[in-house]
Amino acid sequence: MAHPSDKISRSNRGKRRSHDALAKPGVATCSNCNAIIRPHHVCGECGHYKGKEVVAAK
Repeated sequence: MAHPSDKISRSNRGKRRSHDALAKPGVATCSNCNAIIRPHHVCGECGHYKGKEVVAAK
């Protein structure tokens, strides 16, 4: 079986993992009701998108 020939130091391990962090999701606010929404999506609270009512409000 294969096994590492030398110990990987904490520094080198951390350098390799430096790009593995999760990115924060993008957020936007609805122009009609100021609710927090995903960018380029219809607002779930009021049904507006880009200032127009697209879906009837619940």
